[in-house]
Amino acid sequence: MKAHATAIVDPRARIAPDVEIGPYAVVGPDVEIGAGCSIGSHAVVTGHTCLGQRNRIFPFAAIGGAPQDKKYRGEPTRLEIGEGNTIREYCTFNCGTAQDVGVTRVGDDNWFMAYVHVAHDCQVGSHTVFANATQLAGHVHVGDYVIFGGFTGVHQFCRIGAHSMTGGSTAVRQDVPPYMTVSGNPAKAYGLNVEGLKRRGFSADTLAQLNQAYRTIYRAGMTLEQAKEVLAPQAAGCPELKVMLDFLSGATRGIVR
Repeated sequence: MKAHATAIVDPRARIAPDVEIGPYAVVGPDVEIGAGCSIGSHAVVTGHTCLGQRNRIFPFAAIGGAPQDKKYRGEPTRLEIGEGNTIREYCTFNCGTAQDVGVTRVGDDNWFMAYVHVAHDCQVGSHTVFANATQLAGHVHVGDYVIFGGFTGVHQFCRIGAHSMTGGSTAVRQDVPPYMTVSGNPAKAYGLNVEGLKRRGFSADTLAQLNQAYRTIYRAGMTLEQAKEVLAPQAAGCPELKVMLDFLSGATRGIVR
């Protein structure tokens, strides 16, 4: 461990030998930090927090703090962060609560810009981008490759489907299906995230099928249940469409319209 002389590192923390810890940073006793990580100056990593390898924590971030939930009574809940994540200045990531699975989880290779908040019990996938000041309330689930525009706010218990994208200052109050672009307050769907899907190698045929599914859900005047019935036989031959159908079947808050 390469810790600056002014850093406060609890001797009970489990830290890989090559971890760099900057001036005035604080690392608590129940923290585990994997190889190749760096902790910026004045950052705080506390709670029952596990950081995988190659994570970069920038100055003044607060990682592993107690959940901002009045029901929390000091239970030993956790925060688990995967590998290769970039967490910029003033981000706040909280541990889970006993009322949910007790763990806030973040996957691999995510990019969190300044002032992002990941609340208790959130489950974040991999390869996501959180632009500045994106705010997740508690219990939010985020799929892989999601992109949040700056100042996006997500209501508690919402699910954000894989490969979707939000515009700046979007207020998400219901589930966002996979592959969608949504924007506004409240959020409304504006079609597929076409450019993002192309960049990730989705074929023209798959894009055509997903676009038809979008029209079925949002433009055909059907209820969600009716749309699911229409999409079911189509999904049998398109794995990407099945992902969307499975997501819709699990929607408990309704979907953005």
